[in-house]
Amino acid sequence: MIFSKSFGYALRSILYIALLQDEDRKIQADEVAEKLAMPRHFEGKILKRLVKENLLISAKGPHGGFSLHPQTLSTSIFRVVEITDGLTSFNNCVLRLRECNSEKPCPLHDKMVEIKMAMKDVLEKTLISDLLTEDKEEFIKSICTLDVEDLLQKKAEISQ
Repeated sequence: MIFSKSFGYALRSILYIALLQDEDRKIQADEVAEKLAMPRHFEGKILKRLVKENLLISAKGPHGGFSLHPQTLSTSIFRVVEITDGLTSFNNCVLRLRECNSEKPCPLHDKMVEIKMAMKDVLEKTLISDLLTEDKEEFIKSICTLDVEDLLQKKAEISQ
């Protein structure tokens, strides 16, 4: 089971916004797309969906942008999968057979059920807050494609 780009972009966006939430400013969609090397149009759709699902808050205007919804950090990663990818990957046959269940299993059914249940368990028990670290520089490196020094310099310029 592999997750979509939408899932990766959505989770990385949430984590990026969470990282910068203490700066007392809204994070622009363009900034998220640039810093995380995501297509701007695609990122806009993802952010809009996260707002609709109450994981982000959107504010319009010159000082507008995105911030975390109060309950976002206590949301499970499974919820992000549900929003971006749906749950079909947990229910569909890995061989794409129309009828695959415990009564009429495919050759991989029993093994995949165990793996899917273990994966679902990890995703349900892992909260977004569990992924955040205290070391902002290392955290930025782990989710961004830009050089950390460039990002910190831009962050300092914005603060001035």
